[in-house]
Amino acid sequence: MTDGETNNEGVGIVSRSPHVRPPTASEQLEALLGYPWPFPGRPPKHDLSTWTVTDDWPHPVPVTQAEIEVFEQWFGDIFDELFGSEG
Repeated sequence: MTDGETNNEGVGIVSRSPHVRPPTASEQLEALLGYPWPFPGRPPKHDLSTWTVTDDWPHPVPVTQAEIEVFEQWFGDIFDELFGSEG
């Protein structure tokens, strides 16, 4: 019998299949890339002395009134502790 069939008493029979686990992230990545993850060997060491940090933000950084209100709403208590309240 298959799913949805009934036995002689009219009771539905559902076949029980073993639980199939979804593939892990590593298994999905391996299927996508075509080779295993994690990649064999040690990760490369990054020489931080060759990095360049560039600050190209305008001075002063523009902030909208809506952004200020969001920070005051979420962090107002902390700001009051750090800088004192206006009241």
